[in-house]
Amino acid sequence: MTGLIIILIRSNQAIKDCLSGTFGGILQVLFGQPFDTVKVRLQTQSRTNPLYSGMLDCVRKTRAKEGFAGFYKGTTTPLVGIGACVSIQFVVLEYMKRTMSQKNPDLPLSNAQLCLAGGMAGVANSVVSGPVEHIRIRLQAQTGAGFSGPIDAISQIYRSYGIKGIYKGQMMTVLREGVGYSAYFAAYEWLVQRTMETQHVSRKEIPTTQICLYGALGGYAMWGMMYPLDVIKSKLQTDNLDVSKRQYRSALDCARQVMATEGPKGFFRGFGPCMLRAAPVNAVTFLGFETAMRFLS
Repeated sequence: MTGLIIILIRSNQAIKDCLSGTFGGILQVLFGQPFDTVKVRLQTQSRTNPLYSGMLDCVRKTRAKEGFAGFYKGTTTPLVGIGACVSIQFVVLEYMKRTMSQKNPDLPLSNAQLCLAGGMAGVANSVVSGPVEHIRIRLQAQTGAGFSGPIDAISQIYRSYGIKGIYKGQMMTVLREGVGYSAYFAAYEWLVQRTMETQHVSRKEIPTTQICLYGALGGYAMWGMMYPLDVIKSKLQTDNLDVSKRQYRSALDCARQVMATEGPKGFFRGFGPCMLRAAPVNAVTFLGFETAMRFLS
């Protein structure tokens, strides 16, 4: 029975893409959640009465008050959701690559095509990543009483605000994912294609160390492009769910307020832990994906 399942999986490219993406996504969450928690707390803390003076102060206070578990607040939601998100990303990316390659099968995809494929993967992924990140960010940002966990958060928000409450900040999520993942996958795939061309090797023959390096560089490209959008998204998703009590009327209003009160540096709060996170997390994401693809093939 197990052998039959493996044969069926290996005969269906979309299933291979999905399973490989899921494996990469699980590794991404396990490696990246502590960094992401620090990033979110720095992004969303009060400007007038900040809890943390910087990244290291946030780490120290979180560890002292909440223990190691404090860095993994809200992990259940992304562990399930990000696995789904990354599988969606890779399924759409690989489908777009195959579709575009059919027109000129002997030529590598252009940078514009890689950007388009990555952008489409990001937009498709946002359908799941929007609510997943909303719930995760609310749990990461709370430091006292509040939601007891992801299920409690989803239940309370849906009961009071419906599906719109669950999808708070969705338009910014779509924009962030489209911009970020176009850079992410374009950078990674260009590096892979360049290696295949110059070293005359197949994709399977690229060394693990290079896969990790390219994944890390792809992560830097993604966050370098979309970080200010991520700051706005985080602020919108931790703003009050009650319309009458919200600090920000819209994404543009949020951007105006950040610029007026903090200047350009306000759009880069938490950038340090994000960049520290980008290299190992995206290295293991692509390593997980490529390893799983090689095994399933």
